[in-house]
Amino acid sequence: MKKSEAGKRIVKLRELINDYRYHYHVLDESIMSEAAADSLKHELTLLETEFPEFVTPDSPTQRVAGKPLDKFTKIQHKKRMISLADVFSRQEIEDWISRNEKLIRGGGIGEFFTDIKMDGLACALKYQNGIFHQAVTRGDGLVGEDVTLNVKTIQNIPLKIHLEDGVPSEIEVRGEIVIFKKDFEELNRMQKKKGEAEFANPRNLAAGSIRQLDSKIAASRPLKFIAYDLVVPDSSTWHEAYEKLRAFGFQTSNEDKVFSEREKSELFNYIDDLDEYRKTLPFNTDGMVIKINNRAVYDKLGIVGKTPRGAVAFKFPAEESTTKVRDIVISIGRTGAATPVAILDPVQVAETTVRHASLHNADEIARLDVRIGDTVIVYKAGDIIPQIKEVLTSLRPEKTVMFDYEEALKKQYPNLEFERPVGEVVYRIKGESSNFILARAIEYYASKTALDIEGLGEKNVEALISAGLVRSIADLYRLKEVDIAKLERFGELSARNLVTAIEASKKPTLSKFITALGIRHVGAQTATVLAREFKTLDNLANTTEDDLLKIPDIGEVVAESILAWFADEDNVKLLSELKELGVWPLDEVLKDSPLIGKSYIVTGTLESMGREEAENHLRELGATVTSSVTKNTTALIVGEKPGKSKLEKAEKLKIPTLDESEFLKLIKW
Repeated sequence: MKKSEAGKRIVKLRELINDYRYHYHVLDESIMSEAAADSLKHELTLLETEFPEFVTPDSPTQRVAGKPLDKFTKIQHKKRMISLADVFSRQEIEDWISRNEKLIRGGGIGEFFTDIKMDGLACALKYQNGIFHQAVTRGDGLVGEDVTLNVKTIQNIPLKIHLEDGVPSEIEVRGEIVIFKKDFEELNRMQKKKGEAEFANPRNLAAGSIRQLDSKIAASRPLKFIAYDLVVPDSSTWHEAYEKLRAFGFQTSNEDKVFSEREKSELFNYIDDLDEYRKTLPFNTDGMVIKINNRAVYDKLGIVGKTPRGAVAFKFPAEESTTKVRDIVISIGRTGAATPVAILDPVQVAETTVRHASLHNADEIARLDVRIGDTVIVYKAGDIIPQIKEVLTSLRPEKTVMFDYEEALKKQYPNLEFERPVGEVVYRIKGESSNFILARAIEYYASKTALDIEGLGEKNVEALISAGLVRSIADLYRLKEVDIAKLERFGELSARNLVTAIEASKKPTLSKFITALGIRHVGAQTATVLAREFKTLDNLANTTEDDLLKIPDIGEVVAESILAWFADEDNVKLLSELKELGVWPLDEVLKDSPLIGKSYIVTGTLESMGREEAENHLRELGATVTSSVTKNTTALIVGEKPGKSKLEKAEKLKIPTLDESEFLKLIKW
């Protein structure tokens, strides 16, 4: 084929393939068979290979995954990506309307615009002269992460926007990245067929797919982008913005509606019907967005905190179910507060598996009179952690006793003292300030045993906390060089080094991350065992007491501590914030190693590395590291000035010893 003919053929192939993509992935209809479409794509690929000068960024062949990234680049949003305030009843919507009517003064609201609230990952897409240019996550609303390579693989996103009357030079579209119900079910069916762990829910899978550094993972998932906002160019109403989005070739929910101010009763009737109707939708939704349709009025009303006055998110009534209380454990949060958590028999509520529920404080336990063994009604009302609504006392087993909160504190934390300050409902560690606990938590998080973040020693941590720059572990990843450099202990270079070290800790191994969380009774060795067993943090977070107790060396006390940590609302919020900031452990992939199942002890001083580093090398290779010699010990690694008792016991039990050179050969270092 001549070059000129190839150029014309390539243009026609692209147009036909893009037309097929739009009908299939956006309109959910097919204009040709998938086999025919694949044949056209194959021809296009061959032609572009032969005539590479005709390859353009918007070609269907350029939708493939790129090379894995080292990290995501931070991008500042030109216009803040906001969250919406939640409302849960008709009265709260009425109150929202009344507040806005007073603020508008002289003019009515006019029209309401509504749309289904999608349950996915918010993302902004940017186009230059109609060509897809960049995709950025919501992040903290002001700064997100560049996920262009991952988002480019999503089939229902146009790589080129074409309009007969011309395309604006700049376009920014915002929406949710989701996975439809049927696609999610098919994925889990395949996971089960392969004998692999099933995914927890579509929302987490969609978000996790986009946050992978390797875009091949995103390309392998059936992700969809559902548009809900056109930031640039301007639109006079939300309805007009949606019409433009569809004209640009974007998929919307197709559930958007407009109600006049006079049709308020129809709006409420629609909300009432939607709770049942949403079950027939192809995607998951937890509510409906209601906005003032006139965007000039909407913008004039402004923002309070992180939420606009001109919109709310109505959340559907909580779903409920019944289950049994297996245990009540108490978690110690970063402020020293003791929070009780009910451990439940797993039950499905609002399409998620619920294994625990927050009991808030001792007064709430007394009010509910909840006891171990009780059958309870649990519900979710927009909160991350489910709640216990009611105890079904008629189903209560015989001989149950009221839960003694102070006795439970003594039993679960025998080495700590607690007090309940006058006028408060929460028990706290006696004599410990929240800053002290936070400082110790951060120091441990950054220690060599955990994430090994250089520059976060005791004095520097205290300086950051005292200056108000760090109020949680998540705040470490929000630190800016210019703010750190202003502190007395820092200069420009040390501030830069600290930010660099913190940034480098974002993708730790799973075992290191579990260690860093500081879960009570979970040290480095137990963290390694948990990482090997559960492979991902999500698997560990959703485990049960029965699963934990099946693991050797995990007893009831450790199991309860793990369950309590992942059930604590502060901890759940922390993990959510860390994930939003790009901090998440790598899945555990343990290669074949001759050390798996073997047990070692390190004693004495090594010249090549510290003892902690040596132990970490052993754990990473699958070995168990202990502190005392037993008949199950594989070998004793001996440095300078070893422990005499360990050597004597090893000799008595005929346990072999390795010197430093033999140890280095063992770990191939």
